[in-house]
Amino acid sequence: MITTARIPADKPVRISFSLKDSSDESSAENVFPLAFPDLDQQLQPVPPCNTSKESMQVFKQHCKIAEEYHEVKKEIALLEERKRELMARLDQVEKENSDAAHMALEYEDLTKENQSLNLAHSRCKEQLEKLRIQYQKRQGSS
Repeated sequence: MITTARIPADKPVRISFSLKDSSDESSAENVFPLAFPDLDQQLQPVPPCNTSKESMQVFKQHCKIAEEYHEVKKEIALLEERKRELMARLDQVEKENSDAAHMALEYEDLTKENQSLNLAHSRCKEQLEKLRIQYQKRQGSS
């Protein structure tokens, strides 16, 4: 019975097989060990019949396809990780842009408030000066 075990997608997969004749079915499993432990059981290359060239060719093709499948899975995993990184960067940039827009609005509001306060200050200063002049006139006339 062939069992499967999971290995990380970044680990290399080694394919081993022999063209030696072997009539014992259990020795065929030893000659063709589980070459793709990350594949589901139904996708595993079936050990070939050692006496049939066609069986050996099908086995080799299946191993090649399984290796290509492994490479594609590894590439997909890398691309998904890259996508997660890019999404995180995009979120960060959007947050920074949102913060910058918020700060620009706050700056605009504070600038308007500053202008109105400066205007109020100059009016109060003018009134104070008028009051001083009136006070001095009263002090001088008394």
